[in-house]
Amino acid sequence: MITGYSVATLVVFIISIGFVIYPVSIPTPRRIPRIPINLTTAPILAIAILWAAQCLDPAVIRGGIVGTDGVKPYNILILFFSLAYMAITLDITGILQSAAFWVSNKGGTNGWKLYSYFYIMLTILSICLGNDPVILSGTAFLIYYTKVAELNHISWLMSEFAAANTASMVLFVGNPTNVVICEGFNVNNAAFTAYTILPFIACSVFCFLALGGQYRNKKYVPRKLNHATDLDARSVLLDPIGACVGSFMLASALILCLVVSFFGIDVWKISLPFATAKFIYDVAWDHYRFVRKLPMLGRGQQGPEARGIPSDDLMLQDAQTLPDDSSRYRQSSLPIPTNDKVDSIPNPVVVNNFSPPSSKVFAARWRSKGIALHKRLHAHFPTFFTALPRLPFALVPFAFSQFILIEALSYQGWMDVFGTWLLRATHGDMYRTIWLIGVLGVILCNVSGTNIGATILLTKVVRAASPMLSDQTIRAAAIALAVASNIGAVSFTFSASLAGLLWKGILKQKGIIVKQTTFAYWNALPLVVMMIVGLSVVCAEMAVLYP
Repeated sequence: MITGYSVATLVVFIISIGFVIYPVSIPTPRRIPRIPINLTTAPILAIAILWAAQCLDPAVIRGGIVGTDGVKPYNILILFFSLAYMAITLDITGILQSAAFWVSNKGGTNGWKLYSYFYIMLTILSICLGNDPVILSGTAFLIYYTKVAELNHISWLMSEFAAANTASMVLFVGNPTNVVICEGFNVNNAAFTAYTILPFIACSVFCFLALGGQYRNKKYVPRKLNHATDLDARSVLLDPIGACVGSFMLASALILCLVVSFFGIDVWKISLPFATAKFIYDVAWDHYRFVRKLPMLGRGQQGPEARGIPSDDLMLQDAQTLPDDSSRYRQSSLPIPTNDKVDSIPNPVVVNNFSPPSSKVFAARWRSKGIALHKRLHAHFPTFFTALPRLPFALVPFAFSQFILIEALSYQGWMDVFGTWLLRATHGDMYRTIWLIGVLGVILCNVSGTNIGATILLTKVVRAASPMLSDQTIRAAAIALAVASNIGAVSFTFSASLAGLLWKGILKQKGIIVKQTTFAYWNALPLVVMMIVGLSVVCAEMAVLYP
């Protein structure tokens, strides 16, 4: 039964999603930073408000963390972070950059040939590594490459974004939403790939055709490049041994995760030991190279910026710009205090005006020591300390908050209401369910707080309606949602996925501003085409499997 508490819960949820899509910062008194209300903080504030208003209780919060209905949030996050660490440390070896250089050489001066090769390369890498590591490395490389080759960056960057997010639907580990679907609908991990491989191929091919149609003007993709150089792929392969070990460990983890899924074993129990072993290897290998004075990142090899990879190590940047005490005085145009006797100063009281408060000096010294320690550790163990800031830590509070908020909606009866609406709209028909869930999935990616929130919500809705749906219809809804949640990232708002927010941040760091309207304009045609083609293939699959 819907009550006032139910309405309040839905309203607070919608408002929190609004701040995820359009973040704001609240001004505060001077010397206090502005308070951000964004993807990380808005859902947490919403939970606090609902708890204070008694719209949810501790049991709901526990359910959002531990999981209900077969969906285990901690399983999803441990799995995702374990594989993300292995993929990012593999990227640090330079193997993705080396692959990009190799593809560039193969493409030569033929613009469309090169455009096609890059699309294929990014698609293959995203299947194996997931979209986030490819977005991290590929975006930075394309910014560098298009600048050197004097190309219009928008067509190449939008192509990269579409390819990476479309390919993430193939493996269950390609996107956190895939893991939600596998657990929420009890879909075997290997079976997930079997169901999504054909929709992926169709979406990928037609996406490329749509991109080619809207970038047919030679100002976007020239027929012949004005500047083409022979790039040395080996020069950017910083750690060949690490690349081989990392590739082997990541491939082994993925294969084993697929195998154990047949036996009902939680896959995080496989991925976490592999990630731990990779961490131990990284530390040991970096220490060996450091002691032996062998070439390593930052010593005898090209650093991230030289390779076109953004430096996420803000602490090191601070260390380079941290002023000492004397520079702080020079910037303030005040005389620098010396050890001269106080008697030499006309008014001894004035000395206190020139000296910063002791608490500030103490804090500055400890901060300086901390930065120096981090810099030494970064030089000694560059793999781990380069990978650490690239891990998507914002996903942790956001994902748990989304699970809790949607659990609160279920607690207040909304899932039963939405499930009833789903039954009324589809009458339990499998093909209607495919199209309704698919289209809703794409839309909700934009207005439901990333594709993770949309996937959790629709999974709960279908499960609420499941007593009145056939097993075939439930399975069809799961595959339609898998297609929608991945192509939904190629959407109208950056916040439709964490990959979109990451992509936007890298571009901004490199001085490239892509407006929301521009992003939506170039994504519109590929998204509509992929949605129609992808859901049509899902319908065809279900017609063959369940005649």
